[in-house]
Amino acid sequence: MANRRNSRLSGEMQRVISEIIRTELKDPRLSELTSVTDVHVTEDLKFAKVFISVYGDTKSTLDALQSAKGFIRREIGKRIKMRIIPELIFEKDDSIEKGIYMSSLINKVIEEEASRKVEDESDDE
Repeated sequence: MANRRNSRLSGEMQRVISEIIRTELKDPRLSELTSVTDVHVTEDLKFAKVFISVYGDTKSTLDALQSAKGFIRREIGKRIKMRIIPELIFEKDDSIEKGIYMSSLINKVIEEEASRKVEDESDDE
């Protein structure tokens, strides 16, 4: 039961943090194309890892979020009824880059296989 509650809380926090970043934060270091890809809340609800995907300068965006951590946490407390508001830990989510890299590797192997097949057919003639 706690696991289901934890996943529901993570989803709700992801939605709320995304909304706060999009509408409330006015820091110029914050990239326009910043999205919250996932939130993992610990079992004791003390910490929440917030995974951020950024198109642009990742370091300055993470710095801006780090400096606004108290404000974001206070807003979470206003919008979600919780006894304990988790401490936020912002981390860069590089799963999109890893996916693009894996896709390029797969495409490279497919192209090599196709060129090998063409060479084999020309050798048969």
